[in-house]
Amino acid sequence: MDNKPQSQDKLGTMPIGRLLVVMSVPMMISMLVQALYNTVDSMFVAHLSEDALTAVSLAFPFQNAMIAVGVGSGVGVNALVSRHLGRGDRETAERTANIQVFLSACYTVIFALLGIFLSRWFFELQTDVKVIVDYGTQYLTICCGLSLGMFYGQNFEKLLVATGNSVLSMVCQGVGAVVNILLDPVLIFGLGPAPKLGVAGAAYATVIGQTIAALLALFFNLRSNKATRFHFRKMKPDWAIIRQIYSIGVPSMLTVCLNSVMSFGMNKILLGFSTTAAAVNGVWQRLQYFGFMPVFGLNNGTIAIYSYNYGARNYDRVKKALRLALLAGGAVTAAIALVYELFPQVMLGLFDASDTMMAIGVTALRICSVSMVFGGLCLVLSSSFQSLGYSGFTLFSNACRQMFLPLPAAWLLSKTGVLGNVWFAVLIAESVTCLISLCISRFVMRKFRERVAAGPPSQTAPGQS
Repeated sequence: MDNKPQSQDKLGTMPIGRLLVVMSVPMMISMLVQALYNTVDSMFVAHLSEDALTAVSLAFPFQNAMIAVGVGSGVGVNALVSRHLGRGDRETAERTANIQVFLSACYTVIFALLGIFLSRWFFELQTDVKVIVDYGTQYLTICCGLSLGMFYGQNFEKLLVATGNSVLSMVCQGVGAVVNILLDPVLIFGLGPAPKLGVAGAAYATVIGQTIAALLALFFNLRSNKATRFHFRKMKPDWAIIRQIYSIGVPSMLTVCLNSVMSFGMNKILLGFSTTAAAVNGVWQRLQYFGFMPVFGLNNGTIAIYSYNYGARNYDRVKKALRLALLAGGAVTAAIALVYELFPQVMLGLFDASDTMMAIGVTALRICSVSMVFGGLCLVLSSSFQSLGYSGFTLFSNACRQMFLPLPAAWLLSKTGVLGNVWFAVLIAESVTCLISLCISRFVMRKFRERVAAGPPSQTAPGQS
């Protein structure tokens, strides 16, 4: 088809270096801003008490699971829409985008029920400190019960990226984050006419920011997305398309869920030393999350590039995009890691750290920050696997770095009785997984090159491969 929208056609024609900047830099900026949602919540909540900070930290695994579903499904839709547009199949691309609207509604209902009925049980699994359980239950129930904005925000923002409108996605996420940041002190501490809501105020600020971002993303899709349009009749479930969405998106879902498992497991191990150690882990999770956000943004941009050119069978463009993405991802995470390494006291001071928390946290940050470069490279490589049809490798890579390696290592190191040794588990997991992922990448790219060299399987049905 020759009538492709210009914003989407650039995925196959614009020089890769420029395209990577156009597609990924806005997403990197927007993901950095989005990372402020949880980070700023924790910073303000820390001024209430260390128990309040610990509660929000212990909520992170559950929130991560919720984010996992939204992000994973969005990644699947992003890749499929780009792939079908690359093949010239606009009808299937449009149906895929519409089915995601139905899926987001399902997610909203499911997590609202989970939040209402399982929040307290989730915290009681981790600690018997009543004030922490009460704070955490209050915070998590609100975030889950009002999750509509989070799920639809992921839906509409990823669709903008898939159709070449990454700048608009950046605007949506940026506006939502700014609203959250502005509302946090107002609702937590009761500034002006607002009541003092404490931990609940942090949760309300988050969901209000997410909802505004989702509404803005819907508006931009209706106004600027010319490649796919919304139709109620096309939102009817198509199980073949849903299976394709999950075949690509499930590794991303499980990746974030595995991070939840690791966070939960690390918290259990660290609570054996002290609740302050768990609070430090919560701070590190926020800082790591913030540090990896530019790479997640980079991946959101490159997934569309990989998928479009995979559909168009253009090996050279995929190879060049991957090389540039590795350079960019490594450089960004190295710069952020250097800041954490040199200024751990400043980072911890943002969370109103006590003397005890500072003593534990400085050691933790200096050890864990070294792992970020390896982790950034792993994330870039794993996104290329799923875009090129090897989602299983994405899952395996992320399972290694987030569960198979760090938790056993942390448990063994905890047996030394020295808290400082436990933090080395993060570095061990990231560095070993990076080596594994590099080996997998060579295999995946060789298979794609062989597929392209073999030629299309059919000359009568362009795009069907």
